[in-house]
Amino acid sequence: MAIKNAAPGTGGDRYVPYSERSGAESTVFFTRDLSEAGLLKIYDKVSSVLQGRIAIKLHTGEPHGPNIIPRPWVKNLIENRLPDANIIETNTYYPGDRYTTPQHRETLKINGWNFCDVDITDDKGTAELPVRNGKWFDTMSVGKSMLDYDSMLTLTHFKGHMMGGFGGSNKNIGIGCADGRIGKGWIHSDTGLQNQWDVSQETLMERITDSTNATIGFFGEHVCYINIMRNMSVSCDCEGVEAQPVTVPDVGIVASLDILAADQACVDLLYALPEESKKDLVERIESRHGLRQLSYMKEMGMGNDCYRLIDLDHDEKVITAAEAVEGISGNWVPDQWNDTFKKISR
Repeated sequence: MAIKNAAPGTGGDRYVPYSERSGAESTVFFTRDLSEAGLLKIYDKVSSVLQGRIAIKLHTGEPHGPNIIPRPWVKNLIENRLPDANIIETNTYYPGDRYTTPQHRETLKINGWNFCDVDITDDKGTAELPVRNGKWFDTMSVGKSMLDYDSMLTLTHFKGHMMGGFGGSNKNIGIGCADGRIGKGWIHSDTGLQNQWDVSQETLMERITDSTNATIGFFGEHVCYINIMRNMSVSCDCEGVEAQPVTVPDVGIVASLDILAADQACVDLLYALPEESKKDLVERIESRHGLRQLSYMKEMGMGNDCYRLIDLDHDEKVITAAEAVEGISGNWVPDQWNDTFKKISR
């Protein structure tokens, strides 16, 4: 597979307000309930599309990473809703504690992911999936065993990212399902080992999205998206204990059957926060041109950037992003789960 010679789009550093968007509306569910119960409640709103053998795609984190989704929440979800599902992961592109499968499995133990099977999908090889109308790729290389599943729950910790600007469902799938040696290399580099990270800004956002396109094209209608807006450092969970301190206050959980609507809603909720609360993460997103993830998903026909935001905490009333974050101000305050993780990872 050759990387195509293409010209990237523009505008990844400019936020487009809702009033400037047009097109069909998708449904996005929202709850402020950041807990096991809140996750179950919002999962039930999007889970009807899951069938057969179910994969749960989430970022299990580097050793002792402080910001990943609380393990008790995921354990409770699996025990009560998905007893036969597997978490799926891939090995990393960069050398470290998840670079090989043995290293990765040790990290899983350290971080407390020992209550269900975790399928490292590129452990036994890779497979190529077609990218429908891809700008940069005709196919994407993914972990081979991902193709053994019938549907996928994308369970994402929404946060910043050192290169992508932000990591939502698009980044979770686009990077997280690409295999560690081939697929991730195609996304991140034109020169391979000479410079592993020579792709950035709009080109990187579009390549991540092409990769996502391949995976959700494989699962078709049998994929749903949950984004958890908690512990939102400007750093990705791949930075582990080196992550920058969290400053953005926790917001809640969103879910949708539309990947673009889910990620767009999270960005809108962030931008609706007071300036003092949002400025660090907004700067990270705009300086990396991360908003191109959203506009390119729309160009690719992967979803809608207009949506109805359904408030599960108030009788499923339709609300705006500003109404959803009303009363949130200041900077981040740790919750009980931060102390719980310290105990799990000792």
